[in-house]
Amino acid sequence: PTFLKEQGIDVIIAGGMGVRAVGFFDQFGIQVVTGAVGRVKGAVDNFLNGKLKGSEPCH
Repeated sequence: PTFLKEQGIDVIIAGGMGVRAVGFFDQFGIQVVTGAVGRVKGAVDNFLNGKLKGSEPCH
């Protein structure tokens, strides 16, 4: 998470992510949005348009 924060990353869009990983990113102020499917461009567009809200972390 440190490297990503240093690069200016403040949001991660993923298909899924475990609770511990989400917690690590949260400690650095990086928002994790899960539930993405399909192509990257579509996931980013959905996020920017408020259509990708995320889901509960994977266990």
